Amino acid sequence: MPYKILKTDTLAPKNKLIVVDAPMVVRHARAGQFAILRIDKEGERIPLTLADWDSEKGTVTFIFQEVGKTSIQLGTLKEGDELLDVVGPLGNPTEVEKEGTIVTIGGGLGIAPLYPISRAFHANGNKVICIIGARNEELLFWEDKLDSISDELRICTDNGSKGRKGFVSDELKHIMYDEKIHIDRVFAIGPTIMMKVVADTTRPLEIPTVVSLNPIMVDGTGMCGACRVEVGEKTFFTCVDGPDFDAHKVNFDMLMKRQKCFVNEEKRSTEIYLNKCQCAQKS
Repeated sequence: MPYKILKTDTLAPKNKLIVVDAPMVVRHARAGQFAILRIDKEGERIPLTLADWDSEKGTVTFIFQEVGKTSIQLGTLKEGDELLDVVGPLGNPTEVEKEGTIVTIGGGLGIAPLYPISRAFHANGNKVICIIGARNEELLFWEDKLDSISDELRICTDNGSKGRKGFVSDELKHIMYDEKIHIDRVFAIGPTIMMKVVADTTRPLEIPTVVSLNPIMVDGTGMCGACRVEVGEKTFFTCVDGPDFDAHKVNFDMLMKRQKCFVNEEKRSTEIYLNKCQCAQKS
């Protein structure tokens, strides 16, 4: 069963959005989950987090960055094109309870999956302070959407082009130590190094902190073993045991080493794909 793309958009340089007709996925979708996409029968299976969904229309929104062969190819598709597979929702949904004040943090592309998670916390009666960050203003997106479902939206950019100049962890420290706001839980999703720094920031005050380890997933079903992660000195598979884990127990150093396992293969695959595209254009 093909899945039709109903809308495409460019949110920032290399950051693309697609809205897909996938009512079976929507039926059970919850914040924090993901789906496996395949463009065609020769294509790679890739996991993408559910950025949003519409229960009435039966549509799912995915946001991705064009960094490798498959994501670049996905970015060439247009409204009316079809995907061969959209399998999901997969992974355990984010645990959302009424706890008090929740700080949700999204860095870079992590801004996308942060939206349904922040929305769920807010809908459950929590005060949500949302912090988003990117290298510069041009790479920010969905500010209005996040502002609409949070009590406060705080923005950081590395170069100071919008909001606080610095990292999301700097704003988190400001909330913790300067404003002295009591935080009941922190949830962070984004680049692995960002999540590591957030965990190190909240550890001294023992603030419960959860991170989503989506960036390490490959197969998404637990069969490839590429997403093994050490949490509390035990081994878990991110795709089937997570993707959310206690940030203070994650071995981030091991995780970042594992992320480099397929760098050469990914680079080679991208080069082959781009060369084929150039040859096709010349012919």
